[in-house]
Amino acid sequence: MENPVLKIDHLTVRYGKTCEYCRNGGELDKNTCPHCKTVWACNDVDVSLYEGEILGIVGESGSGKSTLMKSLYFDFDITEGEGYLKNFEDGKSDIFAQSLQQKKYIKNHIMGMVYQNPMLGLRMDYSSAGNIAEKLIAAGHRSYDGMNERVAELLDAVEILQSRKKEPPKNFSGGMQQRVQISKALANNPAILLLDEVTTGLDLSVQAKVLELIRKIRQEFHISIMLVSHDLAVIRMLADRTIVMLDGKIIEQGLTDQILDDPQMPYTQQLVHSLL
Repeated sequence: MENPVLKIDHLTVRYGKTCEYCRNGGELDKNTCPHCKTVWACNDVDVSLYEGEILGIVGESGSGKSTLMKSLYFDFDITEGEGYLKNFEDGKSDIFAQSLQQKKYIKNHIMGMVYQNPMLGLRMDYSSAGNIAEKLIAAGHRSYDGMNERVAELLDAVEILQSRKKEPPKNFSGGMQQRVQISKALANNPAILLLDEVTTGLDLSVQAKVLELIRKIRQEFHISIMLVSHDLAVIRMLADRTIVMLDGKIIEQGLTDQILDDPQMPYTQQLVHSLL
């Protein structure tokens, strides 16, 4: 099988001092130790993402989906685990063990992130062009003409009019803010795009346009995408494989059609049937 572009082994994010009970695999109350109250937000998670693939991640609120995504983008510190990127030192160096400078390099060159809340990914008072230029400058670009050309190319890719590139995202609708976020995340041709609930809260017609945009981006840029969503219709439409998370753990994974049409775990069955 081909080498993954991203491989995560035993990723754990916990909050609390832990005790002998939970360290030794004692049964948790959902994801919380009943004795010391340590929260295991992600618990021994293994993930592989392959070139050109869209990997869906589903689960109820608090299952660890967003913690996983933000940990991969270094927004959260992990407690344990290792991560390897094919495009970083030939996949031989643990990305979580890198210096702050190297982590910034990974964020600016290899990965892009689109948050559920655009305020986390955009400077709302900057122009849309300025938001994209900020990402380009962080990666070392200095040519004004070159950056201007790249901004125009990216705004065209997400179907935002050039006449609006000097407007700040605070003037835009939720759907357009997400498009600006996507264009910013794509600025430096990342190998991996992380999408965290990007259609939540959008009108159905706007959701459809954003989903079509994601599909077009995968096709045109041959980018690998990790997509968190609570909407199984979105997962069915876009994801090649799907991971199901519950209480910080992966409880089931496989081809998307297999997971949604023939779920094996009782929780996955309940999740799928509740939305039929």
